[in-house]
Amino acid sequence: MKKFQIVLGMLLAIGLTNCGTNSQKQNEESAPADKIILETDIGNDVDDALALDMLYKYMDSKKIDLLAIMINKEGSYPAEYVDIMNTWYGYPEIPVGIIHGGADCETDAVNYAKAVCLLQKDDSTQMFKRSHEGSYGSLPDAHLLYRKILAQQPDSSVTIVSVGFSTNLARLLDTPADEFSPLTGKELVRQKVKKLCMMAGCFNNANLCEYNVVKDIPAAQKVFEEWPGTLVTSPFEVGIAIEYPATSIENDFAWADCHPMVEAYKSYQKMPYDRPTWDLTSVLYAVEGDSLFTLSPAGKITVNDNGSTAFTPDSVSNRYYLSVDSIQAGKIRNHFVELITQKTLCYSNQK
Repeated sequence: MKKFQIVLGMLLAIGLTNCGTNSQKQNEESAPADKIILETDIGNDVDDALALDMLYKYMDSKKIDLLAIMINKEGSYPAEYVDIMNTWYGYPEIPVGIIHGGADCETDAVNYAKAVCLLQKDDSTQMFKRSHEGSYGSLPDAHLLYRKILAQQPDSSVTIVSVGFSTNLARLLDTPADEFSPLTGKELVRQKVKKLCMMAGCFNNANLCEYNVVKDIPAAQKVFEEWPGTLVTSPFEVGIAIEYPATSIENDFAWADCHPMVEAYKSYQKMPYDRPTWDLTSVLYAVEGDSLFTLSPAGKITVNDNGSTAFTPDSVSNRYYLSVDSIQAGKIRNHFVELITQKTLCYSNQK
């Protein structure tokens, strides 16, 4: 009888353990995905394409819900390239917002977005499929699309990842009430946005004026000063300390016949080259938190008239910046490679 009781107790313990494990797993699987909006100057630097790849991988794993992609770079090719990426990765329904009257940056770098859009197969047909070809010029203005999407979300639920210029965000703050919401732009952001994660600024060199800030200094000044919520930026010195390796681009994507992110990377500069991961670091922080970074104390971030940035500690403020040491940089680099080289869910299903 005693032996039977012991065995019965063991079985009950195992059953309760499995029940707890299954319950925990179900809770993890049912946890709501983070709601993300990407703000990008895609086509200027290939790190935007790598960052977008990361977001699709997070979508595949149900970690995030990518609500929209907002473009702050002029021209038709950025939207067409995003359409190619959305289609290839299996998310053609993701809304895209564009900009009119934005910063002039068409000649700042090799336009890899254009290069990929013009790629053709041997039979002269397009290399990559589109889902919305011919409609790029009629896409909504990003600052208005923000209002439509934010108004539909639960309070304090949206994370905006800005890896380009601040123009769209500044315009959003200035929007009045409309058919989407009775709130002003600032009120809507305050109610719906959990945090803003940016790639902008530099805090270890007072003489360095970071590109994303310089291209629209008044907009950057407005956002850093007036954004009604938590703002965390990954500055220049973080991304330049973590380079994505050319060896990965050359060797880790044999599973894809032709890959729009890889083709973008190859067209941006002469291969082989390693590229700083500026925009990727903001995406990583937005989705996975600061466990791989060092987060500054709270403070104020000032954008000077020449585009340089300065941080002043202030315990009652809600501005922060990220930093990394060499050990953190190595871990993040390896994490990027591991994530980005994963076979996409849509491509796996097609095969």
